[in-house]
Amino acid sequence: MKSKTLQITLIYIIISIIMAVVCHKLLIIYFSFSDYLYLSLIKDIIFILITGLVFRFILSKNEQKNISFFEKLNKTNEEIKESNEKYDIVAKATSDTIWDWKIQEDRINWNKGIESVFGYNPEEVGKTSKWWFDKIHPEDSIRMSIKLYSFIEQKTEKWQDQYRFRCADGTYKYVLDRVFLLKDENGRAIRMIGAIQDITKQKEEEQRLKLLETVITQSKDSILITEANSPDGKIPKIVYVNPAFSQMSGYLSNEIIGKSANIFKGPNSDSDELKKLLKAIKNEEECLIETITYTKNKEEYWVRFSMIPIFNNEGVISHWISIQRDITDEKKLETEKEHLIRELTQNNKDLKQFSYITSHNLRAPLSNLIGLLNLMEDIPTENEELEEILTGFTKSTHLLNETINDLVKVIIIKDNPSMQKEEVLLKEVFENVFSQLSFQIESHKPIIKLKFDKVPELITNKAYIESILLNLLTNSIKYKSENRKLKISITADKIDNKTVLTFKDNGIGIDLERNRDKVFGLYQRFHNYPDSKGLGLYLVKSQVETMGGIISIESEVNSGTTFTITFKN
Repeated sequence: MKSKTLQITLIYIIISIIMAVVCHKLLIIYFSFSDYLYLSLIKDIIFILITGLVFRFILSKNEQKNISFFEKLNKTNEEIKESNEKYDIVAKATSDTIWDWKIQEDRINWNKGIESVFGYNPEEVGKTSKWWFDKIHPEDSIRMSIKLYSFIEQKTEKWQDQYRFRCADGTYKYVLDRVFLLKDENGRAIRMIGAIQDITKQKEEEQRLKLLETVITQSKDSILITEANSPDGKIPKIVYVNPAFSQMSGYLSNEIIGKSANIFKGPNSDSDELKKLLKAIKNEEECLIETITYTKNKEEYWVRFSMIPIFNNEGVISHWISIQRDITDEKKLETEKEHLIRELTQNNKDLKQFSYITSHNLRAPLSNLIGLLNLMEDIPTENEELEEILTGFTKSTHLLNETINDLVKVIIIKDNPSMQKEEVLLKEVFENVFSQLSFQIESHKPIIKLKFDKVPELITNKAYIESILLNLLTNSIKYKSENRKLKISITADKIDNKTVLTFKDNGIGIDLERNRDKVFGLYQRFHNYPDSKGLGLYLVKSQVETMGGIISIESEVNSGTTFTITFKN
C-alpha cells in the first residue's frame, strides 16, 4: 500500500510532465523549431523529476513528524480516556457527585452524580457557581458562601462542610461536600474540585438517635442497659443507666455500671418473680415482673421491672434494655383499695341484712298492729281525745306499712340482677298499663301517641318494663299542666345496635339546673303534691339498670319532660 507521500509525489510529477508536454506541443505548432523544443522538454522533465524527489523528501519528513505528533496525541487521548473512565468508576463506586469549578472563568462542570443522586436532567444543570448556590437551602446558603470564600482567601488546600442541596423534585438532601483547592505558581486560586456525598440517611439516623437519647435521658422511668448475657447465670452487667435510675435508686452511674442488677435483691424481694426474670433472660424472651427492691441506702420500694432483648442484624442478642417504674404509691393505693372494698362489702352485707330485718321482721308485728286497729274501729269510743289519738295512730301505721312495702320493692329489684327475659310485645304492655290507669286516663283524657312500628317487640323482663311504663305514665298524668291539654308521646327506635324508648310529655317539668343529680334519688320530691312519695323514678332507674339499660332525662320547667331509655340489642 503506497503512502500518501508517494502518491502526492507521483501526482505532482505526472501532472507536471503532462503540463510540460502540452506546453512544448503548443510551442512546436506555433513556432516550428522542434529540435530545440524537444531538448528543452527533456530538461524540463529532468527538472520535474528532481523537484519531485525533493518534494517527496520534504513530504516524507513532514509525514514522520505528523505520525509522531498523532501518536503522541492518541497516547494522550487514551490516557485522558482511561483517566476519565477511572474517574467515572470511582464516582460510581463512591456514589459521590463530583464538581469542577474553574474560578476565574466561573465555569463549573458536574459528573453524572448530579443526575443519579439529585435527579437533574443534563439540560437542567447550570454551568456557573450561581446555579450551584441557588440550589443550597436558604438557611445554609449564607453560611456556605462565607465559609467558601473564606476558604479561597485563606488558600488552604482542603475543606469540608455539610449543607442541604435541592433536588429536581424540590425536596432537599443533606450532603457532605469535600473540597480541594488548586493554585497557580503565584498562589492564586484558579480551580476547585469537590465531591458531594448524600448523607440524608445518616443525618436522619443521627436525629432519630438524638431524639431517642433525649427520651431516655428525660424519661421519668428508670432505664438501664445491660450486656447480652452473664456467665454466672445472674442478670447481665449494667452498661448504661439514665438519670431517672440514679434518682430512684440512689446509685450514681459510675457506682453501678459494670455490676449486675442482682445487687437490688433483698430479703423481701419476690424470689419467684426473680426466677421468672432469670428464665426469660435464659430463653431470650421479654419479661415483666413486680417485686420489692432496695435503694443504695437499703430502703425498700416496689418496682415494675421489664427486660427487653435487643437483637443485631444477624439475629443475635446484643443487649438487654430494662425499664423500671417505682410503683410503691400504686401498691399502697392498691392495698388501701382492697381494704376499702372489704369494708364496703361487709357494710353492704350488714345493710342488706338490716334491710331484710326491717322489711321482713317488722311486717308481722305491723300486720298485727293494723289488724288490731281495724278491730278497734268497730269499738265505739266516747272520749273524743282518745278517738283523735287512735285516728292519728292509724294514719301513721298505714304510712309505715307503705314505707315498708316500698322498701320491699327496692330490695326485690336490687336482689334480682339476673331476672328472666322474654319476648315482649310493646303494644300488649301498653294495653295492660292503660287498663290499670283507665280511671285516670278517662278523667284527664290525655292525647297519647304510640309509635312502635320500627321496634314492635323487646327481649326483656315483662314485669319490669310494664312497671317502668306504668310509673312514667302515672307521673305524666300526675304532673300535668293545668294550662294546656296533656300530650304524651311514646316511641321505640333502633339506633346503631341499640333500642331506644323515648317517653315525652308537656307537663310542668323539673328544674334540672337545681335537681339533675337528685332526679333518680330515693324519696326525692320536686313538687308539693300530697300523694307524691319520691319513689317512682328511683324504682324506674333501678329496673332499667337491672335489665342492662341506661335512662336519661331532659326537662324544662312549664315545658315538659323527656325520658330516654336505651337498651343494647
